[in-house]
Parts: sequence; C-alpha cells; structure tokens
Amino acid sequence: MRCRFHQLLLLVLVSLLTSCGASRLIPDNHYLLSGVTVKSKSKDIDAATLATYVRQKPNSKWFSLFKIPLGTYSMAGQDTTKWLNRTLRNMGEKPVLFDSVQARLSCMDLRSAMQNMGYMHAQVDLKTSMKRKKMYVTYILKPGTPFYIHSLKYDIQDTLIAEILKSAPQKAQLKSGDRFTVDKLDQERRRITQYLMDRGYYRFHRDFIVYSADSARNSNDVNITLHLLPYRENSKSPETQHKSYTIRNIFYLSGNEDGKLPLRKSVLENSTAMRVGELYNYSKLQRTYNNFAKLQTVRYTNINFKEIPDSSLLDCDIKLSTNKPNTISFQPEGTNTAGDLGAAASLIYSDRNLFHGSELLTIQLRAAFEAITGLEGYQNQNYVEYNLETKLQFPRFVAPFLSNSFKRNSNATSELAVSYNLQNRPEFHRRVFTTAWRYRWNEPHHHLSYRLDVLDLNYVHMPWISKTFKFNYLDSISNSILRYNYEDLFIMKIGMGVTYNDGINAIRANVETAGNLLNSFSHIAGTKKNQQGQYTLFNIAYAQYAKFDFDFTHLIQFDLHNQLALHFGLGFAWPYGNSSVLPFEKRYFSGGANSVRGWSVRELGPGKYRGTDGRIDFINQTGDMKLDINVEYRTSLFWKLNGALFVDAGNIWTLRNYAEQPGGQFQLDSFYQQLAVAYGLGLRLNFDYFILRFDMGMKAINPAYTTQEEHYAIFHPKWSRDFAFHFAVGFPF
Repeated sequence: MRCRFHQLLLLVLVSLLTSCGASRLIPDNHYLLSGVTVKSKSKDIDAATLATYVRQKPNSKWFSLFKIPLGTYSMAGQDTTKWLNRTLRNMGEKPVLFDSVQARLSCMDLRSAMQNMGYMHAQVDLKTSMKRKKMYVTYILKPGTPFYIHSLKYDIQDTLIAEILKSAPQKAQLKSGDRFTVDKLDQERRRITQYLMDRGYYRFHRDFIVYSADSARNSNDVNITLHLLPYRENSKSPETQHKSYTIRNIFYLSGNEDGKLPLRKSVLENSTAMRVGELYNYSKLQRTYNNFAKLQTVRYTNINFKEIPDSSLLDCDIKLSTNKPNTISFQPEGTNTAGDLGAAASLIYSDRNLFHGSELLTIQLRAAFEAITGLEGYQNQNYVEYNLETKLQFPRFVAPFLSNSFKRNSNATSELAVSYNLQNRPEFHRRVFTTAWRYRWNEPHHHLSYRLDVLDLNYVHMPWISKTFKFNYLDSISNSILRYNYEDLFIMKIGMGVTYNDGINAIRANVETAGNLLNSFSHIAGTKKNQQGQYTLFNIAYAQYAKFDFDFTHLIQFDLHNQLALHFGLGFAWPYGNSSVLPFEKRYFSGGANSVRGWSVRELGPGKYRGTDGRIDFINQTGDMKLDINVEYRTSLFWKLNGALFVDAGNIWTLRNYAEQPGGQFQLDSFYQQLAVAYGLGLRLNFDYFILRFDMGMKAINPAYTTQEEHYAIFHPKWSRDFAFHFAVGFPF
C-alpha cells in the first residue's frame, strides 16, 4: 500500500511539472506546438526517415512521455534578476510556438526530398488542428509515381579521358531501368571523379560532370545524358584538355618551433603511400593522411602540392607537427568490494617516440589498499595490491620477412605487453606474471576492427596460503573449483576478435584457445602426468580450454533526445584435456554494472545455485556459460544529465555438473526458468569524452530463492534484499 502511494505521488508531481504554468507563457494568437506527425500515402515511402526534414519539433519529453523540461521552464518567474528563475530557465526548455512560415518551408523540404528520390510530381499537404492553446501538425506525403531511367548516354568532351573511362574496370552506377534519383546520379559522378583523381588528374573535381535529363510528356521514363566538360581554370579562361600530373619530389617539413622532425626517414617513407615518379593518386593521399594520423607522436599533418610551371609535374610537401614525446599522469580512484572500502592510485609514464619511429612506450605502476572486515582467525586484516605493467606499441606490422610495400599498405599496429601483479590478502598471497604479443588493425570503410593475440602467456603463482584458509576450505572441503584456483597454473593462449560498429549496430565476436600447443608437445615428448593426472610445464600444470564470446547491440533513435538500446550477449567456454575446471580469470560471472543490475558483481548464479558462505561464494558463483539480454531506454534530461530506464535478464551456468555448485548446470529444457530479471533507473553525467554512470537496480525474478516472495520480488519488493547500486564509467553496452 505504501509503495502504491509513492507511485501515485510521483505521477502527481510529474503531471504538475508538465502542465503547470505552461499556458501562461503562450502569447495571444499563438499556439504551443504540441505534436508533429509525418504520414505517407504510399507504402514505398517511409515517413519516419523523412521526419528529419521537418524544421520545427515539439518540446522534448523525458522517456517520450513527460515534458519535464517545459514544466521546469514554466515554473520560473518573470523576474530574471533572481537566481532561482535564471536557473530554472537554463535547466528547462522554452515553449516551442507554432510558426506557419517554418511549416511551409518544411513542406518544401519534404517535397524536394521526395523529388530527389525520384518522385518528381510529389506533393505535401499540411494539416493542423487546435485544442485550447495547443497546435497539432500533420504533414501528409503524396509522392505519386516514381520516374525511371530509360536510357543513359555519355558526352565526354575530353578525348584522352574518354579512352581512359572505356578501360575502367568499375561498373557504372546508372543503368536503364533504375529509379531516377539524385543519389544515383551522385554515385556515378563520384565514381568517375574518384577514378580520374586516382590516375593523375589533380585538378579534376565533380563540378566538371553535369547531367541533362529529358522526359516525354505523360511518361515516367527519363533519358539521361552525362556531360564531362573540358578543363577551364575560371570562367574567363579558354577550354582545354584535362592534365594528368606526376609527382616529381616529396619533401618532409617540420611544423615544430625548433624546426626538427624527430622521426626516422624509413618511418616517414613507409607512412607515405605516394611515390616519386608515380601519377598523382587521391586515394593514396588519403591513405597517407591516415598513416600519419596513426602515429602517436604526430599531432597534425598538412600535405600541399605545388605545380611546376609549364609541366605536368607536382612537388609534394608533407608538413608534420609533433606532440611532446614524454608525459606523466597520476590517477587516483576509490574502491568498494562487498562493502570493504579502499583506495588506489596509478602513476603512468608515456614515451610516444621511443626509437624515433613513433613507438609508444607506456609504464603504469598501480598500488591499491583495502581495509577488510569480518574475517576471523587471520593475522593481517588488510588487502594490498601492486601492479607494474609495461606496453610497447609499434605503429606498424612487426614481423620478419615483410616487404616494404606490405608495410606501407598495412594499417596494423603491433603490441608487446609485460606485467607483474602482486596481491597480498589475509587468506593468501598471489603473484601473476603476464606477457603477450598482439596485432590490431581496422577497416574504417567497412566499420570493422580486428585483434589477433599471437601469444599470451600467464603464470599464476601462490607463494603463501593461510593455514586457517587452507584448513577450512582447501583440505577439509571437497571443492575442486576452489582448490584448482589456489594452485600454481600456467596459461598459454592464442585468440582473435572481430568488431563491427556502424553507430547503429555493434557486433563483437572473440574466440580463444589455450593449452593445445603445450598438450601436443606433451604427447609427442611422452612426458608424465602429475598426481592429479595433468601434464606439466616446469612442474606446473597448464590450462587447456576453448572460449567463445558474442555481443550484439542495436540502437533505435526515436528523436534527438530519446533512444532505445537493445543488447544480447552470449559466451561459453569448455575445459578439456589437461583441465576439468576453467581458470578463475576465464570463468564467467553475472551481476554488476554491465550485466543483470539487480545483483552486485558475482552475486548471481550459476543457475539456481544459492551461496552459503559469503567469504568464498565469489569462487562458486562463476560459470562456464553466460547469457545477457538487456533493454535500456535512454533520454536527455537537462544540462549534461541523462536518464535511463532498463530491464535486464540473464544468468550464468556450468557446462559440467560440479558437486559444489548444485543447480548450476545448464539444461536446455529448464534454463529459461533460471533467468534472473531486474529493472531499474539510471543517471548519467555525459561529458562527451567520458560518461559517469549511476544505476539503481531492483530484482524482479530471482532464480535462487527460498520463498515465493523472494522468487517473484517484483510483486513483493524489499529494499534491503532486492536493491543494488552501481557506479561505472561509460555505457553498459
């Protein structure tokens, strides 16, 4: 009853904010633009895609429902000398008044857009309706019958270019029977322009290509003629043939105050896609810009060409401005692990030009301290961690037996990483040594990026374990998962990842395997197994597994202020051969800021498993498989503050039946009954270059329950039991 009263009070407050005082801000004979709709009389036209051509939009709504910004503005008084009134107006949004001139211009823009799509006789009707001091506007699209290309002719007024285009391998973007659209015409213009600019025609541009169209009366067929005009330097100059240019010299200049260029000549040449003696090539020019932009030491690149008088030669000047080579930064942070508060700090040193080839060296030293409470029988009650990580990134593909042409055309970067992590807890001491060699490259035109981990070595060493912890959990309890994660371990893995992101759809897939090479060597060499039946390397067992992860995110943009994000994530890993359990670092966990947000990190799953010992449940609440399904509605509030409503579902499972995780194994016929569901509200501080996120989640359906009230928490909410708060940086997906 109390919960329903709070919900009713919230709705009343929202209603007051959205309605109170707005009408008094509307002058006489004016109307508040309350709604705009675009409708189409033809199924061939998607009205939603043309809504962007409407010049006037109504006041924004939170979650597409509540006009809170307008309500906030209307609460301000007329006296703008008062701080409160100015603040409310700045936070709010001024009423949008219907403007008949803007409406007529919107009709013209919509009509032009449909004509560009081939509907040459398109019309737009404007329908308005008034209710009190509110105006509702509807734009009705009448596209009519589209026009089609009947024939296409080329009028090339340059004989040499005419011969070049005849041998062009690219197909024309226009052909008989195509819809007559401006986009199609522009595609053909761009194709020819690009083709010629890549073959020496430095002075050529798209304005030298024009079209003439002829359509018969009472016919929707159009005859197209493409005219390629001769060269004219200006309107008073005579017409001449277009000239093809060759690069004579390439000069590298410094844009720094000291006049020095701190890069090796070989690096400059490999980053330059153009070559002396070759024809001018626009695509290679853009590739040169991209190559220099990848170099960490380069801040700005400016490329100019100078024509040699009375010739068809060009001199190329590449002017580079560089960044400061060395930087030092300090990053403090706070930590909170299951209520144990702590602090951490990182000191980062970067050298952007280590070997004068724009190699990036990064050395990071991180120290963390956490006060641990609630542990009995242990001497040291605090947690201390030190981490030293060194990365060396090369802005090129580093490998033996590579030709210079391959190096110039490749956009890959290479990375060598080495790190050492020291952890001292009251229960144990842990040391992790890691080294890896990776390649990364991308295809911007296809929105693709790749990552290849050629070799990734991890050595986990447990130098000390408390007698109390060892007696209570490792010796007296038959828990294979627990024991496995407190033993020395060697992991040697390879992996690859692919990411696609076009701003609307984002797809990420990763696959990795570990131990296969070592296991093959063990079989070939005939090495013996240890007492646990495992092959070893330097008397240390190595992990063997395969792992696959897939994520998909789709964004639906309703308007400038409202967006719906849909996310699906799936991952599974299978230990085999030399391993019966996945290493702890490779196991999945659920809950937290990027998963099912009604649970804290590692508090959910696997399956319907319910933890019984909070001190070691972080080990048992891990699995071999993970499923996440998320829906999040995002809206702009005011200033840099954004809001979100979300519903999350998911869980983790084990693929094998482990006795210490009852109810945790994945079963095809019952896994859906073990899906956890949460809902909640989020706030984001959007500073463009980074986002601070605060999420407040509530359990809705709990698969690990003892009572029906706990199972269906959405009908029986309990704040102390079902609430979880999360702080993170960046969007959850």
